Amino acid sequence: MLTRRIGGVEVSAIGLGAMPMSLEGRPDRARSIETIRTALDKGVTLIDTADAYSADDSDFGHNEELIAEALKGVDGVMVATKGGHTRVPGGGWEVDGRPEYLKAACEASLRRLGVDAIDLYQFHRPDPAVPTAESVGALAELLDAGKIKLAGVSNFDPAQIREANDVLGGRLASVQNQFSPAFRSSEPELELCAELGIAFLPWSPLGGISAAGQLGERFGVFAEVGRAHGASPQQVCLAWMLAKAPQVVPIPGSSRPASIADSADAVHLRLSEEELKRLDG
Repeated sequence: MLTRRIGGVEVSAIGLGAMPMSLEGRPDRARSIETIRTALDKGVTLIDTADAYSADDSDFGHNEELIAEALKGVDGVMVATKGGHTRVPGGGWEVDGRPEYLKAACEASLRRLGVDAIDLYQFHRPDPAVPTAESVGALAELLDAGKIKLAGVSNFDPAQIREANDVLGGRLASVQNQFSPAFRSSEPELELCAELGIAFLPWSPLGGISAAGQLGERFGVFAEVGRAHGASPQQVCLAWMLAKAPQVVPIPGSSRPASIADSADAVHLRLSEEELKRLDG
């Protein structure tokens, strides 16, 4: 497994996004556990979760508890979780970026994960009602208190990333934003992270690829390049992302063992400069 770094910690270049294992329509627990363990067998050492990954407000924390169960007795895996999203009856989502809420959410995540300190704690999404500096300031306090080992943010724009890094005294370890063949508008955030040496974790990185046959040449090129290498379009997509900067660590969401096994193998695919240009087009 190719490795990269988040805040100086070495992790697999492809992570596992665990969200699909906990939302409505999720697989049974046994298949989810098997998916996580397949990821470990393939060399994956980064698992991304969040307290809000659940069907609704009634089972808040489901994903964290699932991961804690699957990782019992396992060392050497970075578990990245998030706080700042809430769930409401009926399955809706809301945000809460108040410092007091984030600190309480972190304490609850510590209990569910069964750890003394969270490997990577990320502020899930900016709250328009709370200044960014106040929300990120809570992460700085959690870092100083030893409750979290690394701090990250998610769904931030470039100005917010710079502000967060300043508030954290240069200790911002990661930014997790949506980025995929179908969603490329976060390229400025990716480039800023590469400039600052901050890990960039694309969420939903395979967007547009699963339906490539219906979306025309813009996405069908991933399948064409894949055929030349005997690789899946999904592997081509992840290899394309990895080639963008050493700071990129994609976290494809998976709920089946076969899907994370396929994604993990993307680290072995080397694309030519000509192929990368075609994929960028």
